[in-house]
Amino acid sequence: MAQISASVVKELRDRTSAGMMDCKKALEACNCDPEKAIAWLREKGLAKAAKKAGRSTSEGVIGSYIHSNGKIAVLVEVKCETDFVARGEKFQEFARNVAMQIAAANPICVSSEQVPADVLAKERDIYVAQTKAEGKPDNIIDKIVDGRVKKYYKEVCLLEQPYIKDDKLTVQTLLNDLVATLGENIQIGRFVRMQLGEDAAE
Repeated sequence: MAQISASVVKELRDRTSAGMMDCKKALEACNCDPEKAIAWLREKGLAKAAKKAGRSTSEGVIGSYIHSNGKIAVLVEVKCETDFVARGEKFQEFARNVAMQIAAANPICVSSEQVPADVLAKERDIYVAQTKAEGKPDNIIDKIVDGRVKKYYKEVCLLEQPYIKDDKLTVQTLLNDLVATLGENIQIGRFVRMQLGEDAAE
């Protein structure tokens, strides 16, 4: 295999924020293909995130964002394991970006598990009625409805939403990447989004 130049490793590091050695390993594993190396690093990040998911998160910050028109404001709780990480630039930037995401995309909850049962039941009823009205056969209605529920989750669940600064990523992917980079369990907790003239939603 050809020698991997330091400039290629640095470019991958700039794009992913992963460590230099991790970037080199990714490039070696993917025959120096940067796009495949990014996917490889993301998969490793997902594995790291899963391993760290049970660890206590007693530190963190309250991220905030106020829209330029002064009519939308967001507060979001982002938790981590240590005060050292909480004070770091990457963690603080992530908290700001998540607050901005909430302001722009208006999720109703953090994850699909948090969608209220009555809200989900109402959505499913609507999708069933729509699917029947479209004349779909009874034996595939459930499958179609399940697909529409997944699409609904992408609209209303923060972690499943496409990231507003790069819609090829989800907020969950962004979170996994940060866990892999900082080496701590990181969780998005409560949030509140206020819009002038509307009730606040948490």
